[in-house]
Amino acid sequence: MPDRPLLIAHRGASGYLPEHTQEAKALAYAMGADYLEQDIVASRDDVLIVSHDIHLDRVSDVATRFPDRHREDGRFYVRDFDLAELRTLNIHERLNQDASGPAFPGRFPVDKGNFGIVTLQQEIELIQGLNRSTGRNVGLYPEIKAPAWHRQQGVDVSSLLLAVLDQYGYRSKQDPVFVQCFDAQELKRVRGVLGCRLRLIQLVGENDWGESATDYDAMKSSRGLVDVARVADGIGPWIEQLYTPAEIDGQPVSSGLVRMAHDAGLQVHPYTFRADALPSGFDSYHELVSWFVDELGVDGLFTDFTDLTLDVLDSLG
Repeated sequence: MPDRPLLIAHRGASGYLPEHTQEAKALAYAMGADYLEQDIVASRDDVLIVSHDIHLDRVSDVATRFPDRHREDGRFYVRDFDLAELRTLNIHERLNQDASGPAFPGRFPVDKGNFGIVTLQQEIELIQGLNRSTGRNVGLYPEIKAPAWHRQQGVDVSSLLLAVLDQYGYRSKQDPVFVQCFDAQELKRVRGVLGCRLRLIQLVGENDWGESATDYDAMKSSRGLVDVARVADGIGPWIEQLYTPAEIDGQPVSSGLVRMAHDAGLQVHPYTFRADALPSGFDSYHELVSWFVDELGVDGLFTDFTDLTLDVLDSLG
């Protein structure tokens, strides 16, 4: 891997093509990503699907094709469909929360294109095939989505994930894989009970997001990060947890989380760097990426824009 922060394609080249489609992954690969991210959920027939949400309605035409298959909350769940049914869906650009329009208006048109659902096995075979034909060694970065919810639905998504990774030769910390999860108890289970020897990343959210029962406020302390390091090899924090915008001189101020994580022996791979959604305190994408690399010293970056991020990294030498 290069002597610079790792370039992790967030849901593929999702700034240009609908997220988690094979087209988005192939484009991110061609743009020079070091790792491609896979969010993992399970279908009704226990096939692992690459999809950011346990729901389908914001990224597909499921409501049109299967109008009566929603649950009481009005949502359409991946878990309620067999793979054969999922393959009939057209995947499109992500809609906003109320489905009134695209989440990112300047991206690929919602009503254009013909994109399909992707299984984890399909994606691994795409990446391994490209690695063979290009001579590169691009890695996987799967996320175990909602493991407690999946168990309530009768499936152990973590065990299924590790079995598929093992099938394709990913077994140790020397292999180009990071497994990530928001649920701290699940990561402990993956390491201790399931015996996973791959590199693990503890995702760090906010307590009010509802991602899991994990107390992220406690985790973002020196003691909390030492506890994380007993299980995981790194953390994946939200970028806005790593700084506060300056009120006087215009320069952001570090929150100290990167330093504390490094002191605990953890890598830091923040999410998500988007050229079309700059966080507060930054006037350009170049300024954003360069500050996190030069000032904070992050070890990797999740980005929707692999090419733009690589341009900044190359400019920094």
